[in-house]
Amino acid sequence: MAMKIRLARGGSKKRPFYRIVAADSRMPRDGRFIEKLGTYNPLLPKDSEDRVKLDLDRAKHWMEQGAQPTDRVSRFLEAAGVIDKKERSNPKKGTPGKAATERAESKATKAAEAAEAAAAPKEEAAAEESAE
Repeated sequence: MAMKIRLARGGSKKRPFYRIVAADSRMPRDGRFIEKLGTYNPLLPKDSEDRVKLDLDRAKHWMEQGAQPTDRVSRFLEAAGVIDKKERSNPKKGTPGKAATERAESKATKAAEAAEAAAAPKEEAAAEESAE
């Protein structure tokens, strides 16, 4: 049986609340599970102790039995120090998207045009003064 430690969604619409469960990987996300290991409330502030509550002993037990944590749950376990941190590669994370790039380019061209327009009258005035 392929076991997973994963999140099962609860809560009402637009108010998510998750149970951290050990479940058979073939069962539905919010369906049957074997054991509840903790809770995760993403609406709480990140520094809140109640945001993630996890029974670490039971999580270790299930991992010894062969259960694989999902990515989000593995991040919780990494933060708790149960498993080693994985190296994640996302080279495009810091780069802005297409629309943001276009906005930045148009803003830069407008600023350059405004600088040229502001400099042109000063140059003309300086030229007139030197001519007098």
